[in-house]
Amino acid sequence: MTLLTALLHLPFILAQEEGGNIGIWLIVGAVVAVIAALVFVIVAFAYGNLWLQAYMSRADVSLLSLIGMSLRQVNPKVMITAKVMAVQAGLDIGRKHGISTKRLEAHYLAGGNVLGVVQAVIAAQRAGIELDFDRAAAIDLAGRDVVDAVRTSVLPKVIECPDPQRSGKNILSAIAMDGIELRVRARVTVRTNLEQLIGGATEDTIIARVGESIISAIGSAESHKGVLENPDMITRKVLDRGLDAQTAFAIVSIDIADIDVGENVGARLSVDQAEADTRMRRAEAEQRRAEAVAFEQEMKAKVADNRAKLILAEAEVPRAMAAAFRDGNISAGSNGPA
Repeated sequence: MTLLTALLHLPFILAQEEGGNIGIWLIVGAVVAVIAALVFVIVAFAYGNLWLQAYMSRADVSLLSLIGMSLRQVNPKVMITAKVMAVQAGLDIGRKHGISTKRLEAHYLAGGNVLGVVQAVIAAQRAGIELDFDRAAAIDLAGRDVVDAVRTSVLPKVIECPDPQRSGKNILSAIAMDGIELRVRARVTVRTNLEQLIGGATEDTIIARVGESIISAIGSAESHKGVLENPDMITRKVLDRGLDAQTAFAIVSIDIADIDVGENVGARLSVDQAEADTRMRRAEAEQRRAEAVAFEQEMKAKVADNRAKLILAEAEVPRAMAAAFRDGNISAGSNGPA
């Protein structure tokens, strides 16, 4: 503070000693020098370490670029770290076709993970996988973990089918043509397909397709014994269907982890069908019995009706004879009509 105060007062002292015009210019020059010194100190304090790191690493980042990053709401530390990583990995950081500072800033401002993208490009280069910065940035902006995608391309991962965390099921249930249930659990080894990663289907689609194909393959088997003796017949049929089409993964292999015999579904269905048939026949027999009983009651009613008619007819005979006597058609002691 003492030195700064002396510098500020020096032009005024000189102005009093040398005269008006010279003093004004000295005052202006001194103020400009002090402001420049202050700006230099602030810039050096804020960006000195980052610029020195970039300069020593030949990362092609100027001090003005660092100041501009702050004005554009870009984190300079992230940019320097990304450029240094790219330089140390031997990537092209040229301003025209390489991983330039402007391209890194653009990806940062778009909401992307700059360090993740650079790490993915470096990992792909080390593994001999073709992946440029633009594709890696597009994958990152699409919401995919580009670092994990490259890692999966190098080291395939295993997906459980079915996945208990997704579906809550531990096994796939399928029935062979002989009616025997087989309970299967498979493991699908996949590798990321970087060409289809943008817009390609996810792991859920792979699991669903593989599960459907396994059930279909077992269902087309004539006997469950053949499946138990040769489980790879399932994997061959499944792999031949090209289940990884239009997905973000390439299926490396499908392995049957576990296969067990379940219920005899065919026999159970036959028993259920026999019981249903028995109940239906009993119902039909009961219907016929009820119809017979109803017919019997109808016949009894007809007999009673005919008997009543007979009694009425017999009651008319005396009346007819009495009428005949009154009319003289029949006389006492006569043997027939007059």
